[in-house]
Amino acid sequence: MKTYALKASEIDRRWFVVDAEGQNLGRLATRIATILRGKHKPTFTPSMDMGDFVVVINAGKITVTGHKMEDKKYYRYSGYPGGLRETTLRRVLQTHPTRVLEAAVRGMLPKNRLGRQMIKKLKVYAGGTHPHAAQQPKELAV
Repeated sequence: MKTYALKASEIDRRWFVVDAEGQNLGRLATRIATILRGKHKPTFTPSMDMGDFVVVINAGKITVTGHKMEDKKYYRYSGYPGGLRETTLRRVLQTHPTRVLEAAVRGMLPKNRLGRQMIKKLKVYAGGTHPHAAQQPKELAV
């Protein structure tokens, strides 16, 4: 019995749309990361980008449990002394709501060029509309 190796030309990519309104941030991010990696397919190969495209709408309306709105911090560093800036989750959701979900999903993907290739298949929008209607995305139940 031989193991079948899938070729890049045989990968079947689909488009899914996810409504993030009222969804828990971590649980939604794990489901999205699984689809981006392609682990939901029986032909999953860890060394290949097998995943599907995911369009997330209403990213500004996600929820978190506990006191994470004030306790969870996002850091960025300019490279200069004293250049470390920290922002709370509440502030990031008000100013750039798409960055929260993108950062959560990026942390769950591989930290190499394969992961950078996978994150490009994630499209996040703060509102309820998206410009990917031509791809005919299917609704994903989360």
